[in-house]
Amino acid sequence: MESHLLQAQKEWLNSYRPGLRINEQGRVISVGDGITWIEGLPSAAMDEVLSFEDGSRAMVCDLNEKSIGAVLLHETDALTSGTTVQSTGRALSIPVGDGLVGRIIDPLGLPLDDGPVLVPSRWQPLESSSPPIVARDFVRKPLYTGIKIIDTIIPIGKGQRQLLIGDEGLGRSSIALDTVINQRDRNVQCVYVLIGQKRSAVVGTIDILRRHGALDYTTVVVAEASSLPGLQHLAPFAGCAVAEFWMHKGQDVLVVYDDLSTHAKSYRELSLLLRRPPGREAYPGDIFSVHSRLLERATCLNADHGGGSMTALPIVETRLGEIAAYIPTNLISITDGQVYLDHSLFSGGFRPAIDITRSVSRIGGQAQHAKIKKEAGHMKLDYLQFLELEVFTRFGARLEQSKETTIHRGRLLREILKQDRLAPLPETFQMAWMVAFNDGLFDAVDPEAVAGILREIEGCVNGSVLDLDAPREEWSSVVSGWFTHIKKAGNHEQTT
Repeated sequence: MESHLLQAQKEWLNSYRPGLRINEQGRVISVGDGITWIEGLPSAAMDEVLSFEDGSRAMVCDLNEKSIGAVLLHETDALTSGTTVQSTGRALSIPVGDGLVGRIIDPLGLPLDDGPVLVPSRWQPLESSSPPIVARDFVRKPLYTGIKIIDTIIPIGKGQRQLLIGDEGLGRSSIALDTVINQRDRNVQCVYVLIGQKRSAVVGTIDILRRHGALDYTTVVVAEASSLPGLQHLAPFAGCAVAEFWMHKGQDVLVVYDDLSTHAKSYRELSLLLRRPPGREAYPGDIFSVHSRLLERATCLNADHGGGSMTALPIVETRLGEIAAYIPTNLISITDGQVYLDHSLFSGGFRPAIDITRSVSRIGGQAQHAKIKKEAGHMKLDYLQFLELEVFTRFGARLEQSKETTIHRGRLLREILKQDRLAPLPETFQMAWMVAFNDGLFDAVDPEAVAGILREIEGCVNGSVLDLDAPREEWSSVVSGWFTHIKKAGNHEQTT
């Protein structure tokens, strides 16, 4: 027995070929403001994760001849000059999987809620290439936001990138939250990314999602204002990686980036700290590349690649309505359209304060339901014509009867398109009011009575079995009957 054991040991020793093992080690030169400079580690690569002696972690973002600039991902009080550093040879990844549904995590995938320990299905790299052209498909399916003015006039399709743009406080986040809330029971996974916001705003957003039952199918990625600049920079990429997992599984995903203006500022801060030369408005020259790499990953995959989709709603802030600023123009050129919110409309009581003249959806019409698309028809053009004619009425100009009719119908349409926040409406309701408007049922209604009539129609729609595929004649007959009932009820005054 011993002879056999000795023989086995001799064979193992004879077959052993010692290999050269190199373990590089660097040293921290300085640390501060979320940035650390390191000497040594000649084999370190861009975006590689570094591990520090004290337990901190960082990601390589700058390579010089004599030093390395890294962005801190986790920092302890023990991290000082002289701390030893080792390279891991790995790029940054985040745990993904169905276990993230309903969870609140940070950009590194660590849970921020009181839920159980996350059990990831796999690890997804934060940075990955966008799907190639051969893997993509045309945008064919609509994504309903529940907002009248968007679902009818500025439609969004699954796989589209639609920018929400406007000044602070005009309701950009409310539109995004409405859209997420409206995905309930529609088999759409949602990812909501909060970048650089105060904790009170983060708690408010999560509370809204929870109260409306939207947290059951939503993953929230949070990098609040007090987070390290590196985490704020990585937050949208983390949200995109989480969404990609479901997209490649063949599911439809909606991801909201709230907002990319703050993200651009955090990246500018990091770049200046890394001593990169500033460009326009002190932003680094590659800020366009950063946002394009992020948004190009949102697409619609063809059947051979699973048939999933990722719809992106990036939010960007303007200052005093200046749409031609650097970051807004960059994002407008990357996305497939924009929903522009105007301060004057908001002040005038038109909410959501969406400016139809500056809003566009370049590919959403291809995904819009045929019946809704037909009813919407020339509605946008007619409304724009009304806005031009209304200007003349402010100066007391007298118009011919046909123009007066156009103005009256335009004012009715403006009242119809008003909507309360956090109250998304089903697409059957959109069909009902458009049929009523196109059939002239609203023509004898006073604009002030429109809101009450719409509430009655909403109640009728909720109790109806009509769907979008029902014949137009059936819709017209049913909606006309609703109007007759509402008129007999006598709850709403009508003009002659």
